[in-house]
Amino acid sequence: MFTGLSAFPLTPMNERGLDEPAFVRLIERLVAARVDAIGVLGSTGNYAYLTRAERARVVQLAVAHAGEVPVMAGIGALRTRDVLALADDAQAAGARGVLLAPVSYQKLTDDEVYGLYETVTRALSVPLCVYDNPGTTRFSFSDDLHGEIARLPNVASIKIPGVPAEPEAARARVARLRARLPDHVTLGVSGDAFGATGLNAGCEVWYSVIGGLFPATALEITRAAQAGDAEEAARLSARLQPLWALFAEQGGSLRVMAAAAELSGLVEAPCLPLPLKPLGGAGRRRLAALLEEWRLA
Repeated sequence: MFTGLSAFPLTPMNERGLDEPAFVRLIERLVAARVDAIGVLGSTGNYAYLTRAERARVVQLAVAHAGEVPVMAGIGALRTRDVLALADDAQAAGARGVLLAPVSYQKLTDDEVYGLYETVTRALSVPLCVYDNPGTTRFSFSDDLHGEIARLPNVASIKIPGVPAEPEAARARVARLRARLPDHVTLGVSGDAFGATGLNAGCEVWYSVIGGLFPATALEITRAAQAGDAEEAARLSARLQPLWALFAEQGGSLRVMAAAAELSGLVEAPCLPLPLKPLGGAGRRRLAALLEEWRLA
């Protein structure tokens, strides 16, 4: 489950609770497209805004409707105690893997982050993906720390936050990190603007936000890269540059993808937990025009 396209869907919700029918539709859309794995309760899945019971319910729904597609569930939380409880819930629901970011209010030290992963991996019966996301956690992994954590039991993949835009620099970045990792640990690229470049540079998996809403589009890029057609993967990604630009302008993909889900009729508005709001104004009009032009699937 740690190769190919791992699609990360939105968790649609409002102030009354989860929109379960809409979430199930998104999961079924991914299954129909035949993604390689589904990642729920990532950043786009709004894990930080949900209660333990709501998070358990999300995993239960995903597993129930994913069929043979493996589900990975985010278990990040402020306290190790809570991470362990969320891991138990995810495993009990049938998740085939878990995703863990070093969530914090007080900025964590390298020793504290290593201790978190050491404690959690000892308690797991499923593989873990290390979620390196300094944009939200404010913690930056060194390559040496990645190497130390990757040698813990049950660590199977590392989700890195993008790669350099220049292909040779991207390959060098991936090679430097891979040299510190055991052979069984895969590298996955996130930050959708870097998806094609990361795959072409040697990452085995694309942890994709757009894949969670428009899986066929993300799969086309992924399969081109997997087939060794780097030029085609890069071309398909470059076509979506206006979308990547919106992500950059908004400081991330969440608000843009929430608006895209609403505009595509896949969820009801509003679909984010307050105070978060989907993309609006001129940006939303630009997005609507792009979606009309592209007809993404």
